[in-house]
Amino acid sequence: MIRRPRRNRQTEAIRNMVQETSLSLNDFILPLFIIDGQNQRVEVKSMPGINRFSIDTALEEVAACVDLGLTAFAPFPSIPEPLKDKYATESHNPEGLFPSFIREVKKNFPQVALITDVAMDPYSSDGHDGIVENGEILNDETLEVLGKMALTQAQAGADIVAPSDMMDGRVAHIRQVLDENGFQKVGIMSYTAKYASAFYGPFRDALNSAPKSGDKKTYQMNYANSREALIEAELDTAEGADYLMVKPALAYLDVIKLLRDNSNLPIAAYNISGEYAMVKAAAQNGWIDGEKAMVEILTSIKRAGADVILTYFAKEFAQYLKK
Repeated sequence: MIRRPRRNRQTEAIRNMVQETSLSLNDFILPLFIIDGQNQRVEVKSMPGINRFSIDTALEEVAACVDLGLTAFAPFPSIPEPLKDKYATESHNPEGLFPSFIREVKKNFPQVALITDVAMDPYSSDGHDGIVENGEILNDETLEVLGKMALTQAQAGADIVAPSDMMDGRVAHIRQVLDENGFQKVGIMSYTAKYASAFYGPFRDALNSAPKSGDKKTYQMNYANSREALIEAELDTAEGADYLMVKPALAYLDVIKLLRDNSNLPIAAYNISGEYAMVKAAAQNGWIDGEKAMVEILTSIKRAGADVILTYFAKEFAQYLKK
């Protein structure tokens, strides 16, 4: 007897009936780039269709996305150079750009979830995720800054703080600072397995946050390693993380599945700027169907085991569903 799996592929209705993985808007978090000023909407040249927004235009963008059905946003600040210093002191200024944006979003859209970035690099004159001394990234001294930053964001209204720095022990420190100040309800989405990737370039263009010297390989993970992600996941879980994240997503589907198979926490994956830019560049050149590639990529990330996907495609996917 010949086995005939094609019977389950013969019509669209049958294919849809047996489809194993489906996407919904509840799966997505849309990253937003926030800049200083008013009435600013500046396209990121390396990320076609993605803009940097001042607070007023960002609120308009959030409104448009909420109307499309999106409910979760991950803002990232682009801090003016004069405000940057070695210790990222602007990162915990309660009247700074980022806390001001958080307050405005929660005032105007209390129903949305805000997942806020905790890392020094947007605020650091060195462009690193930690304090730099003689070319070395100081781990424990950096934790103090991260704790102050997370607390400032929580006070402004963040629902979930997302440490993306990869310093050892930062989840435990942030959890302690939040709890001691009455923010037990604020969650932590830890960048658990954040790799030293070549795909971050457009993001660093958008925030002007590239390292001024050296690289991030002493704290971001070696892209050749997967078992190491289990060590980071075990530590983050023990320290109180509410979500575990893999970043990037597309070249690390195996790591997403590895964490999914070994953790009961929600798994997040960041479909990052370089992954987005590659699709857009190929589509603009007519080499691929960009819309079909978008859906296939997002489905693959969820199929690998991600419960939550941070992606610059979120708004475009929401528009796609409206067709």
